[in-house]
Order: sequence, then structure tokens, then C-alpha cells
Amino acid sequence: MTTTLADALTGRLIVSCQAPPGDAMRHTDTLVRMACAAREGGAAAVRVNEPEVVAATVAAIDLPVIGLWKDGDTGVYITPTVRHALALVEAGAAVVAADATARPRPDGSTLSEPVAAVQEAGALEMADVSNLAEGVDAARQGADFVSTTLSGYVPGSPQQSEPDLRLVSELTAAVSVSRGSGGPDRHSGAGRRGAGRGASSVVVGTAITAPTALTRLFVAGLGG
Repeated sequence: MTTTLADALTGRLIVSCQAPPGDAMRHTDTLVRMACAAREGGAAAVRVNEPEVVAATVAAIDLPVIGLWKDGDTGVYITPTVRHALALVEAGAAVVAADATARPRPDGSTLSEPVAAVQEAGALEMADVSNLAEGVDAARQGADFVSTTLSGYVPGSPQQSEPDLRLVSELTAAVSVSRGSGGPDRHSGAGRRGAGRGASSVVVGTAITAPTALTRLFVAGLGG
């Protein structure tokens, strides 16, 4: 299963269809429509938050759904426990994305525990990392995919407005599992450069699916 899905995503775009708490877009039906639009645009997979949205998206489109569950807003809160991971599998996620940084998980588990639970339940695990050491360790613990998603968001990682292309290159040289280029994104060129650095696939969210954040950028650009 790993090889088949990894091959299907190689050189392809994964669109993150999410909205932060309080955002006008944060409604299940709206997020599902967003995923449908991404499919029509040629996305190979979508990445969505929370079991309810995962289940609704799985029912609506014939693309692999990468599920995550953001519970909280500090520390490790992206699919922080085995319980969160298995709820996403039950909802129909083909891949479960989880924080795989070196920070302590709230239930005291190591990454290998949700990885094993997810794989035993028939899904795959995507490790969201912020640096090379975390990516290497995630691959060692059995993750099927390693993504640079958290570089730029975790203290100590480069603070920049596009994916960490240096980290993409480092992971390409260091691990054999599929690699995703993710992280802060504002324009289409970042995805192309990520693929050029060896990313197996490119994850894009804000530049496609965040009208509130993009509107703020334009307003700021006008000095508003």
C-alpha cells in the first residue's frame, strides 16, 4: 500500500483544506467544497483537519485524504496521541499526519506508537517535522512519509515565508521514505522549487485555500 500511494503522489500536489478557529471558512460543508475544488484543479490528495471533516471529505471525493487532528494550540497539538490518530483512521483517512518534532507528546508516547497503531489499522503515517534530525528519527521509527510542514512554526526552525527548501534537500539525501515539501506558502513558485530540491510531493495550503489570510496580505501591501 505504501509504495502504491507514494507512487501516486510522486511529483503531485497535495492541497491542505483547513481554516483556523473563528474563520468564516471553518464549516465542514465549506471545507469539503474546498477539497472538491482542489480535486477539480488537479490535486492528487487533500489534507484536512478533524475526524468529522475527514469523514465528510472521504464521502465526497475519490482522492486520498490525509487526516490530522489539531487539539489545542501550543506544544504538540497536531494529532498528539494514539487516540487522535486512530479516530482519524476510523473516519477514513488514508494517511494520518502527526507532529513528529522532538517536543514531548502529551500522552508520553513516542512517535513509533501512533505509527504502529495507524499502520496496524490499515493506514499510513505522515510525520510533520521541523528539522533534519526529526525527519531522520521519524523515518527510523517507521513513518511512511516525512514532511517539512512544521519548519517555520516551531521555535528554532527558520522563520520564513515559504517552505524550508534547505531542509527538503537535506531530507532527500538522508531518508528513503517519501518526502513532502510543506510549511509557510504564499505563491506557486515555492512548490515548484520544493520539487526541484527532491520533494516527492508538495503540500500547499494558504496560497490556495485561505482567503482570509491572503486578503490580509493584500491589505497590508496597500498599507491598510
